[in-house]
Amino acid sequence: MSTSTNTNYFLSSCSTADLSKEQFESRDIRYLCFHFSLDGVEYEDDLGQSIPFDEFYQRMVDGEMTKTSQPSVEQYVEHFTKMLEEGKDILHLTLSTGISGAYNSATVARDLVSAQYPDRKIVVIDSLAASSGQGLLMWKLADLRDEGMGFDEICAWAEEHRLNLHHWFFTTDLTFFIRGGRVSKTAGTVAQVLNICPLLNVDYQGHLTPREKIRTKKRVIKTIVQRMVEHAEDGLDYSGKCFISNSACHDDARAVADLIEKTFPKLDGKVVINSVGTTIGSHTGPGTVALFFWGDKRVD
Repeated sequence: MSTSTNTNYFLSSCSTADLSKEQFESRDIRYLCFHFSLDGVEYEDDLGQSIPFDEFYQRMVDGEMTKTSQPSVEQYVEHFTKMLEEGKDILHLTLSTGISGAYNSATVARDLVSAQYPDRKIVVIDSLAASSGQGLLMWKLADLRDEGMGFDEICAWAEEHRLNLHHWFFTTDLTFFIRGGRVSKTAGTVAQVLNICPLLNVDYQGHLTPREKIRTKKRVIKTIVQRMVEHAEDGLDYSGKCFISNSACHDDARAVADLIEKTFPKLDGKVVINSVGTTIGSHTGPGTVALFFWGDKRVD
């Protein structure tokens, strides 16, 4: 696959795009790691290098507590400076402002660094995306870069099309939603007894938004694929890429992928299945499957 060696800019992202290290490197996308702690020990969210994802989720199940933190302004300054020293402009996409304050830290760092490199451009964009949704957006930008799109044009494209990136996800285990206060203990207990799998998406402001309460895993898998039928670009003729991320529930992710590949025969390759990284996963816990595709513009 081609890289950006002949372009005059870098594409950059947070580790929360939930691509693998190999995927980031194969597309020449630079990334900056968030951080997490597990039972009081600090780690970088380094794409499963420090702690394999299966181990991470098992330790959550075993009762170890997690916390997350975004990169500091100083870390953004260091990240941007390294790229600017190579003589190229930077397009950096942050985790959604509906979820994180990373955009604010990145823009402060941009202003500090820009004063020292007045001939270079740093554009920071709120992706309004998360997990492999942010990853799918970065992947498309890498395609456009490799096709020769210029810096100003690709920045405008990212701003214009970020709301065409859809995120739909469900969870089969509300334990960590309850623990984190996103679901009340009473409501969570009732949902678990009734075998309810909540279906959520990311709205036009980049917030995680509950949409439906669906009984049984089998039904929620059918429903999440139906949402893709309703919203995907060109409907059943969708010919773009499709990403899925999952937190230690690969069989469920595979079931969704199989149904998508059967439903959308013109799909661009097989569905790509990644892991929900340690930053997002610290809040969801195991049991979450998230689906990402290009479609109509998010309006609510």
